Order: sequence, then structure tokens, then C-alpha cells
Amino acid sequence: MTVYFIGAGPGAPDLITVRGQRLIARAPVCLYAGSLVPAELLADCPPGATLIDTAELTLAEIVAAMVAAHAAGQDVARLCSGDPALFSAVAEQTRRLDEAGVPYEIVPGVPAFAAAAAVLRRELTVPAVGQTVILTRARARSTPMPPGEELATLGQGGATLVLHLAIGRITELVDELVPRYGADCPVAVVAHASRPQEVVLRGTLADIADQVRRAGIRRTAVIVVGRVLTASEFPDSYLYSADRVRQAPQDRADSAR
Repeated sequence: MTVYFIGAGPGAPDLITVRGQRLIARAPVCLYAGSLVPAELLADCPPGATLIDTAELTLAEIVAAMVAAHAAGQDVARLCSGDPALFSAVAEQTRRLDEAGVPYEIVPGVPAFAAAAAVLRRELTVPAVGQTVILTRARARSTPMPPGEELATLGQGGATLVLHLAIGRITELVDELVPRYGADCPVAVVAHASRPQEVVLRGTLADIADQVRRAGIRRTAVIVVGRVLTASEFPDSYLYSADRVRQAPQDRADSAR
């Protein structure tokens, strides 16, 4: 018996890996967050599967369901929104499964920030503009940020910021980021990325908070801050440059010496 933590993707039911879909199709127990995981994925569960919506359950209740499935010799598909590597609460679940002696595997999925970038039709790493992406969140009704991970600190280098679980504090975020990025810094907000109700806002730190309020966006949104969002004048990547092609024969000659 194994618990499979499966990245269910950002919302569209077809944005799931083949591996994840196959595991769902054969697991007799499926745990999912009804408010985040697309219901269409549950149609892949085998007939008679036990479906458990974890949206209103405590961590202890979720782990108890997994342990009970283990005792019954049943595999579990534990669906996580986006990718289990980011803001999925997998760490505290696996810690308890280790204590209980329950085996598990993690199956990656399409993260929300990747879906947002695709919707925006932008690469988040642009040559000579931005080569670093910081994935973080903002403190609200959640655990505090570790020392040194405040936005004012993270923004010191001007790297592209991708903020999860932060849309409810958009005004405070702007106040923290303007001193580091400037009021004219491009910002994009993607709510419900890849879903039918998807909303995309584009602006700057000067106007994005007003846009969010007018659109009524309160949850399930990714905020992207950085010059890469509007960059148009930048050098081609060295990997595909003509200079590299011309230099390659000389490099081979040098390596043969």
C-alpha cells in the first residue's frame, strides 16, 4: 500500500501528468480538496472508490484517513493543487506518515506559477533582464514568515517575484515593494489560472491594487512582479546565438589540444 501525493495541476483537468492520472484511476481511496481540485479528475477514480473531501478536515483527520487505508491495504491518491513542492502542506503530512510507518511517493504536477506564466505568454527568465525567480507568499492568517524572508528583504536584488496566497494583502504588498522596485514596475495578477473563470490583470505597482479591488479578486490568484513582464529589448540567449555557433569549432579545436 502506498499514499501517492499527486500534483493535480492549477485547475484545468487536463493539466495533470499521465502518471498522476493513471494512479488516480487505480487508487481505491482518493483524498482531495474540493475547493481547489477540479471535480472532473474524480471521474477518473475507479468505480466504488472512497472519495474524501479534505476541505473541512483537520490535519489529524486527513492523516487518520490515510493510516486507515494503510491498515486496509488500500492505495491512496492524495490530490494536491498545483505541484506538491509548493505550499501544499505535504511536509507535515509526510512527517506524520513517517511516524506511522506508512509508505508514500510524491508525483509532481503543473504549478500555479507556471500556469500563470503561460497565460501571460511570458518567460520568467529573460536574458539581461531577470534570471532569478523568487517564489514566496505573504503573511496573513497563516504561519509567520521565517526571519530574512520579508518582502523588503527578498526584493533587495530586484529579482522577479511570484507571490502565492497573497492577493488579500495586495495594498500592503505594494507599499512594501515600491521602495525596491519602483511604482512603475510591471505587475500581473492571474486568478484561477487555466480555469473557465480565469481573470488576468496587468498593470504596475502604482495601479494593480485598485485593479484587484475593482475585479473583486480575493483568492486563488498568483501575483507576478518584475521587469520581465514587459521586456522587449534584450539579447538573444547565448545557447542559440550566432556567436556560439561560430565559436564552437574553435572550442572543439582547443579541447583537442
